[in-house]
Amino acid sequence: MTDTSDSRPTSIVLSLCLRCRDGLEDAHDGERGGARFAKAIAAAIGEDRGSLPAFEARGARCMSQCKRPCTISLGSLDAFTYLFGDLDPDRHASDVLSLLRIYAGSATGFMGRDERPEPMRAGIFGRIPPLHRPHEIVEPLLAAPASGRASQTAGAAIPNEPNRN
Repeated sequence: MTDTSDSRPTSIVLSLCLRCRDGLEDAHDGERGGARFAKAIAAAIGEDRGSLPAFEARGARCMSQCKRPCTISLGSLDAFTYLFGDLDPDRHASDVLSLLRIYAGSATGFMGRDERPEPMRAGIFGRIPPLHRPHEIVEPLLAAPASGRASQTAGAAIPNEPNRN
């Protein structure tokens, strides 16, 4: 599914876990996989900067996905946010840049499974809908009352729809 509206995600942020351990630290003088992945992505950005959308890249000291290194997130205030892992610092830097291009080209940041690079198909941990923007995969369940307290409305229908990952 590809978005067709004219607006695009603004202020795209790519976050990389710098502390991910990929089990190859001994072969790299103790340098963690996350730090090596950040360096590989920075090098790929340097080689390919002209074709990339505007974005901010930042390191995080830990993204709490220690059993599935290396981990990145990609998001924007007005678009879907994604969390990916099981990424190899030696092989997947260019896939991260491809993902950035796909994300920036989508009106809401929505990327269907088949649109994402191969490592980001199985390695997806989550896709969080935009907080302040409607999308066809998001359905309202309960509206917050004006007082800000949780609604006591009973009988909210929760659709039983197959996963459209």
